[in-house]
Amino acid sequence: MSSSVILLGMFLSLVALMLTGAPLAFVLGAIAFLTTIIAWGPSALIVSVLNTFETMTSEALMAIPLYIFMASILQKSSIIEDLYNAMETWFSRVNGGLAIGTIIICTIMAAMTGVVGAAVAAMGILALPSMLARRYNTELAVGSICAGGTLGILIPPSVVTIVYAITAQISIGQMFVACIVPGLVLATVYCLYIILRVGLNGDLAPKPEHSRTIPLSEKLLSLKALVLPFLVIISVLGSIYLGLATPTEAAAVGVFGAFLSVLFSGRFKFSILSDAASDTLRVTAMILWITIGARAFISVFVATGGPDSILGFVENLDAAPIVILLTMLLILVFLGLFLDEIGIILLCVPVFLPIVKALGYEPLWFGVLFMITAQMAYITPPFGYTLFYLKGVLPKGISIGTVYRGVIPFFALQILVLGLFLIFPDLVTWLPEQIRDVR
Repeated sequence: MSSSVILLGMFLSLVALMLTGAPLAFVLGAIAFLTTIIAWGPSALIVSVLNTFETMTSEALMAIPLYIFMASILQKSSIIEDLYNAMETWFSRVNGGLAIGTIIICTIMAAMTGVVGAAVAAMGILALPSMLARRYNTELAVGSICAGGTLGILIPPSVVTIVYAITAQISIGQMFVACIVPGLVLATVYCLYIILRVGLNGDLAPKPEHSRTIPLSEKLLSLKALVLPFLVIISVLGSIYLGLATPTEAAAVGVFGAFLSVLFSGRFKFSILSDAASDTLRVTAMILWITIGARAFISVFVATGGPDSILGFVENLDAAPIVILLTMLLILVFLGLFLDEIGIILLCVPVFLPIVKALGYEPLWFGVLFMITAQMAYITPPFGYTLFYLKGVLPKGISIGTVYRGVIPFFALQILVLGLFLIFPDLVTWLPEQIRDVR
């Protein structure tokens, strides 16, 4: 059987099985094992087993459960509520202040946890009722929560970034550094959009009519809520950027810092650790099962000459490199309508990265573009994950259609920022070039 027939069969099987709604991990694994048996016989399964074992014994993968555990502890400890109260103290009397403050809190949460669902759910519970009570435009309110929540994909320490770096076989620390500026730029663009839009139409986010003027001393006192979160951020990212720890070791430091934060806040309960451990087990198992299935699938794909066929096809195209790059990014956004970001990374990076290198582009820069497209997929109607995270905590009377309309302007902003980094790649690569010793 020719490799072209095998590759076509794998692709059609993948599409057909995904349309049934079967879990991605088992779809990929089943196709890989059946293809191996058909093409080379049952004895060849040992190769898939060995490849899978090599992947699962990677030390870098240990960072994933540690960062998830850290995020879960912080999410369940009410530290996020303190952050929101501080934000409300500072921004409640500013036009659009609560929406801007929501973006800022999501940025801080992204740097603390790197998990999207935590920020969206927390802000949906805390910030949305507060904004609606102040007669904020519903679409602006839900859009700012969804967009701010996706910053956890880009701003380190991001679990998605770790998976990308491991799959692309580049430094996790360098990926973290490369994502800092893009993440902050995107958060700033969100805030500027809210300021501009509310400035043009104050009715979208009116000031409270009857509220007391908060003295400066009270505002300054509220900033104590930032102390513990920033200690966690500094302990994790600082140890990486100063070269004191690898990202995996820094994840362990972060868990310890999160535990101390809960302890010092006076809210420690054993149930927090128990619930956080259960969440970590569930999420980590999902990621690792997808990793196993994708690794088996890609092993068969490589063995049948898939990457070489695609690379040869691209090289024979009469198209500019930028057109090919834009096509790949468009494919990533499209896949985001149906697959989660972990599955997209494990499926597409081994195929796309050789093309990126052949076109002469920097893999680190492409990784940041990849992360931005993952953010776009998270808020793309109708199946963006963030939309359904928020739908689960929406007050009655707000439809999913309202959420869809609310995210469209922020999706357009993400396209704008993606174009910015396409045109000016030095914005991404400058900081990693200054911190070359990060592991």
